[in-house]
Amino acid sequence: MPSATELLRVRDAVIGDAPEVVRLARLMFDSMGLGASDPRWQQGGEQHVRERLGDDLAIYVVDHPTEAGRLVCSAAGTIATRLPTPANPAARFGYVQWVATEPGFRRHGLARAVMTALLDWYRRHQVAVVELHATADGERLYRSLGFSEAPSLALRRME
Repeated sequence: MPSATELLRVRDAVIGDAPEVVRLARLMFDSMGLGASDPRWQQGGEQHVRERLGDDLAIYVVDHPTEAGRLVCSAAGTIATRLPTPANPAARFGYVQWVATEPGFRRHGLARAVMTALLDWYRRHQVAVVELHATADGERLYRSLGFSEAPSLALRRME
């Protein structure tokens, strides 16, 4: 008989998954020490998922093997149009966000599976450049999927 993790399959998120996707994102932010308890971003996150899913936003998830309605892993990604560059004349860029796995389900290939599905979605939408910010825990996975340092220094200004 297969183990619980062998029964887990990646699927496209649906609008009803919004609260669970945000819950997993909160786990990720908390693990990064970013204090994700403020309900404003969580409400905004759920609203963005509901409004944008299927348009410029894709989310791939894995359901809990025994608890209906609960997710154990997710990866979200968006597509943005910027000005063209020599490396990306189509001017479509992807950005990966909210990759998170429940602690008890880590190290079973789930993050790789949802990321692979997300990268396939980018390919189907002719997005040649995909960016993300990696934690130390996720760096090895992302490098194994073809991610590397950007050729230029990225800077940020926040107010």
